[in-house]
Amino acid sequence: MTTEVSTDKAAIAAVPQRVVEAWAKQDAAAFAGVFTADGTLILPGLFLKGQDDIRAYMSQAFEGPFKGTRVTGQPIDLRVHGDLGIVVTQGGVLAPGDAEVTPERAIRATWIVIKDDGQWRLAAYQNSPVNTPS
Repeated sequence: MTTEVSTDKAAIAAVPQRVVEAWAKQDAAAFAGVFTADGTLILPGLFLKGQDDIRAYMSQAFEGPFKGTRVTGQPIDLRVHGDLGIVVTQGGVLAPGDAEVTPERAIRATWIVIKDDGQWRLAAYQNSPVNTPS
């Protein structure tokens, strides 16, 4: 049982990395593919449901405000509850040329992942700023 939980934790921790990799390639299809078919993406002021809506939004974002950006994040909490995992990360968006996340771009995020056809996928993602604007 301990080995299975360790294997699940590693696979769950890899889900945010798949998002980081898709973002680095500015690949909206790969980004959306990390989600379940009916997954939700909640960002400040934004609610998207389903891979098609997520892909469409990210496609436009990679051509607009997120063009040339990268994301980074480190898990600060990870829990497994059967076929459900919860990851909390801290990170943010890196503008072109940035080596570290600036305070105004720092976020904490909650990732709810489920086992979907044997693969861990993102069922719901939500983030909020670490720092409250002055």
